[in-house]
Amino acid sequence: SLSTAFTNDGAFIKVDDNIISEKPFYILYLTNAQNNSIQTQPRNLILGGKNSQFTIIEHFVSIDDSTYFTNTITEVLAEENSVIDHIKIQEESRNAFHFARMDVEQERNSNFTSHLISLGGKISRNEMNAKFNNEGGESMLNGLFLIEDDQLFDVHSKIDHAKPHCNSHEHYKGILDDASRGVFNGKIMVRKDAQKTNAFQQNNNILLSKEALINTKPQLEIFADDVKCSHGATIGQLDKEAKFYLKSRGIGEEAANIILLHAFASDVINLIKVDAVKNYAEEIITKRINERIKEN
Repeated sequence: SLSTAFTNDGAFIKVDDNIISEKPFYILYLTNAQNNSIQTQPRNLILGGKNSQFTIIEHFVSIDDSTYFTNTITEVLAEENSVIDHIKIQEESRNAFHFARMDVEQERNSNFTSHLISLGGKISRNEMNAKFNNEGGESMLNGLFLIEDDQLFDVHSKIDHAKPHCNSHEHYKGILDDASRGVFNGKIMVRKDAQKTNAFQQNNNILLSKEALINTKPQLEIFADDVKCSHGATIGQLDKEAKFYLKSRGIGEEAANIILLHAFASDVINLIKVDAVKNYAEEIITKRINERIKEN
C-alpha cells in the first residue's frame, strides 16, 4: 500500500500487562505546509497488554490553509481483558486531503471504544476495521462530523464478529451544510460460529441545505442464527415540532436551531470520558454550529 511504501513517521505505544494509565497518550499531528504541497504517511502501532487500561488521543491540526495529503494507519492489538479508549479529533485545512485507517484486533473479554470528532478537510476518509478474535469482546464506535461548503467526508467501517458472545455498538452522526457531501458505509459481519452476538449499528444525519447530500449504507451480513442485530439510518432536517415548541417558549429562530443541533451532537460528545478532550470537542463543535446557523 501507499502507506507501507512511504511511511515516514509514527508512534509505537506498548502498555504492559496489568498496567492502568490514568493519563492519556496524546499524539499531535501538526501540519504547516508553508504554501508547499506536502504529504505525510504516519503509521502507529498500539499494543495493550492483558488487563491493561489506557486512552489514546490522535489530534490532527493544520495551522494554515495549505494543501497537503495525510495518509495514516493506526493498528491496535487489545489483549485479554484490556480496556482501550481511542479518541480522534480532526480539524484541518479546508484544502487538506485526509485518509486514515484503523485496524483493531480484540482478544478475549477485551473492550475497545473509538470516538471520532471531525470538522473535515477538503476530502476526508476514515476507515475503521474491528475484529473479535475470541469470546467476550466489546467494541463501541462513535462518530460525529460537521461539514460545509464543498467538503467531502467519508466513513467506512467493518466489525467482524468472528467469535461468539461478543457485543458491538456503532453510532455515527453527521451535520451537513451548503454543497457538502457525506458517505457512511458500515458493515457488521456475523460469522457462522459467532452465536450469541449482540450488534447495533445506526447512522443519523441532518441536512441544513437543499444542496447537501449524504449517502448512507448500513449493512448486516449474518451467517449465525442465534443473534440479536439491528441497523438503521435517518436523513432529515431539524425537527419542526421541536423548533415550534422552543419558539413558543420565547426562544428565537436562530437560538432554537442552535439548541437542536447542539442536542443532536451532544449524544456523541458526552461519551468521551476525558473531560479536557470532551470540553475541547464541545467548544469546537459549538463554535462551528454557531457559525453555520448565523450564516444561514
